[in-house]
Amino acid sequence: MTGAPLILYNSLSRSPETFAPLDPGNVRIYSCGPTVYHYAHLGNLRAYVFTDTLSRTIAWKGWPLTHVINITDVGHLTSDADAGDDKMEAAARVSGQDIWAIAKHYTKAFKQNLADLNVRTPTHMPLATDHVAEMIAWGEQIAPRHCYQLADGLYFDTTTVPDYGRLAGAADDAAHGRIETVAGKRHPQDFAIWRTTPPGETRQMEWDSPWGRGAPGWHLECSVMAAKYLGAAFDIHTGGIDHREIHHPNEIAQNQAHCECADTGATFWMHNNFLVDRTGKMSKSSGEFLTLSRVVERGFHPLSYRLMCLQAHYRSELEFSWENLAAAQVRLKRWVHAVETLRQRADGAGATAAGYLEQLDAALSDDLATPRALPVLDALLGDKKFSAADRLATLRAFDAVLGLDLARLDRATLRVRPADARIEEPAIAARLTERNEARVAKDFGRSDAIRDELAAAGVEVMDGDPLGWDWKLPG
Repeated sequence: MTGAPLILYNSLSRSPETFAPLDPGNVRIYSCGPTVYHYAHLGNLRAYVFTDTLSRTIAWKGWPLTHVINITDVGHLTSDADAGDDKMEAAARVSGQDIWAIAKHYTKAFKQNLADLNVRTPTHMPLATDHVAEMIAWGEQIAPRHCYQLADGLYFDTTTVPDYGRLAGAADDAAHGRIETVAGKRHPQDFAIWRTTPPGETRQMEWDSPWGRGAPGWHLECSVMAAKYLGAAFDIHTGGIDHREIHHPNEIAQNQAHCECADTGATFWMHNNFLVDRTGKMSKSSGEFLTLSRVVERGFHPLSYRLMCLQAHYRSELEFSWENLAAAQVRLKRWVHAVETLRQRADGAGATAAGYLEQLDAALSDDLATPRALPVLDALLGDKKFSAADRLATLRAFDAVLGLDLARLDRATLRVRPADARIEEPAIAARLTERNEARVAKDFGRSDAIRDELAAAGVEVMDGDPLGWDWKLPG
């Protein structure tokens, strides 16, 4: 490991701890992936900006890495609390489409979201449906001592493992209030390992098992795939903070039952906080469902959302608003403008500015404190004590960890065209050239006429813009 010791907040102990990998030659991380019944919400995508920052930091420290993000294409019910219908089956019924085609479509869309956010491709991205036989085998092993069967499936008895719910931090039933009562369950917090298809019903995704034809419970897939790709004991398990109350405690229970021990599977359990929409106007029901494609339609580059995430600590709530996103995009534009200027002035390869790398490392080593790292980048780009080439060389290290791709971005790429824009960029450039010529000739009537023409087409001319951006297409 290079630099300062890496301190990470462990949800299991509710405290920061010094990270020391089980195997320094292979740090192993498992991140709960999406349920591919719909496009990913921006709040869901925040989790992958967080886990990408984590994996980039570990690589920055010099540790080799194996990273798994699973794809849930079966088993996740409409309630995270082990109740309702399978989200995939429900989506297929509503749309009238083939469930396998739905899963393929939204899996592809999710992978594109990750690419657009510059999230590095994980080592493995396994599908739950490719591991059903292994889930059944896992269930067969733990069933005799830890499970019981009801008419609707096989259930896990949470009293058969030590200290159930420790991760949730609830010693009473408060965390179990989200769990619906199922007739015959021994305890409210017991959960399904396998759900049998109701009599007379046929589902598009179902398999034969010792407990009847049906489908696995949602929690089982993560235990099985983490163990397969990372081993029974691995370094870090990540997910959204909503997983901390039910899904991850259930994973831990399954892991303990499988090993017949008190081990939780991962040494560190890490959770990012929520993206908060205080307006209430951007939910699925409102029609303003917040997806990355919606952000692009409004004229924002995806990396503006990545930067917005980095401006808050991953364990803090992040408030979404179009104004906050616009502010992040302005900051990104300023950096792109500064880097373009450095490129024009750079002469040679340059050397890294060690002091700035030390500040970057110190911030990230303190539980991924990205809000502290960003002002360091501001200072670096403006520090004239270092040559343009030196600053560009140092910038590449910031890019490697923060993932903002500033060394390659340019203003043409960053300028995103809103879906409702009514004029093409070459036409904008040509009209602006004419307008500048009119201004030089002091033909202000002509200049104003061109400005008004562009405004009517949805183009905002930015006179006096210190960044030299010239124009924008408002979202």
